[in-house]
Amino acid sequence: MRAFLFLGSTGRWPVVRGGSPRICFSNKSRMSNCIRRAAECHRPAACAPQIRGRRAVWFTIACALAAGSNFAFSQDVHVDLALPTANNALFRDGGGPDFYQYIERDYQGEKSTPWEGGRYGFVRDPKEAGGGIVYTRFHEGIDIKPLERDANGEPLDEIHAIADGKVVHVNPVASYSNYGRYVVIEHRFDGCNYYSLYGHLSAIAAKVGQRVVKGEKIAVMGWTGVGINRERAHVHLELNLLLSHKFESWHDAVHPNDPNHNGIYNGINLCGLDIARLYLALRNNPGLTIPEFMRDEEAFYKVALARSGHFELPKNYPWMITRTPDAQTHSWEVSFTRSGLPLQIQASARQVRGPELTWVKKTSANASDLTINRVTGRGGRGQLTLEGVTAMRLLTWPD
Repeated sequence: MRAFLFLGSTGRWPVVRGGSPRICFSNKSRMSNCIRRAAECHRPAACAPQIRGRRAVWFTIACALAAGSNFAFSQDVHVDLALPTANNALFRDGGGPDFYQYIERDYQGEKSTPWEGGRYGFVRDPKEAGGGIVYTRFHEGIDIKPLERDANGEPLDEIHAIADGKVVHVNPVASYSNYGRYVVIEHRFDGCNYYSLYGHLSAIAAKVGQRVVKGEKIAVMGWTGVGINRERAHVHLELNLLLSHKFESWHDAVHPNDPNHNGIYNGINLCGLDIARLYLALRNNPGLTIPEFMRDEEAFYKVALARSGHFELPKNYPWMITRTPDAQTHSWEVSFTRSGLPLQIQASARQVRGPELTWVKKTSANASDLTINRVTGRGGRGQLTLEGVTAMRLLTWPD
């Protein structure tokens, strides 16, 4: 199948096409028919595309259970994304200064405005380490610059939903988050839930509980939030996994003096994947699933977590599981990228009382500079920092 670009419902917004609608469990009585149809198709379960036949049925069931006991979730589709604004420069040589909003940098007295700081990844706060320069600050999403401004320089670009979904959170108070005013939309791709976030908005047109379709207007670009001015106005876009529905009690215990105004949709509880790379990958392979996309991400460290009934990742994203538990299982070993994005989960016989680092990639630089200070050590030897232990506890909280 060939990837192509076409206009969205408004006739303006570029869309990356891929896939077709999947089975939707609208109620319990239809569940058995849907499962039987999935088995008859002999297709891999969406959350675990490498598994076929009878096992595919069980992974389909697992994804359904993760969504709730009534099986009444939104349309289940393959990943099908539109850009959130009319700016489609990402598809011209992978973006650049026409797409990404620049940042203001002062490194060792030299000021610059690199557009690369608007990309996803470790692109900010350079530091000399390990015989070279490493960028120590992680940027969870991408910053898309405006195409339209009024006479006063205010951005006019409309922000649109990148895919069909449901609005699950709206933060209308700029001071309540570093994102400023922001919106979170829940999408169900291939049987699992993912969350797009749109930050630094000037005005919001969406409401919690609202069903939106791809390309539907939800907001207007702005420059609300921390560290941003009118000249650097942009929309900050993320596509996330949700780490834990127990986040609020964890936050109250860990940050008792820091009010949480955004519930489980606080940015700490949302773990972003490389959405720009996903857009480009979908152009080359419209049928790509997120599990397939994530296989190209590099694991940087692994952590053993004591087996817990509160560990949600295996339930919410069963495609991560590479080794299923048995009677000898005492813990889960989780592989993470540098930024802490979970990639794989495997059952382990290792006995641990708390989060324990089991492996870290060998580097000359201190791992704390490479892992948002969650792991410390050099040369393949290390341990979790206090910050790392605290972050890992969220995954099995309140255990």
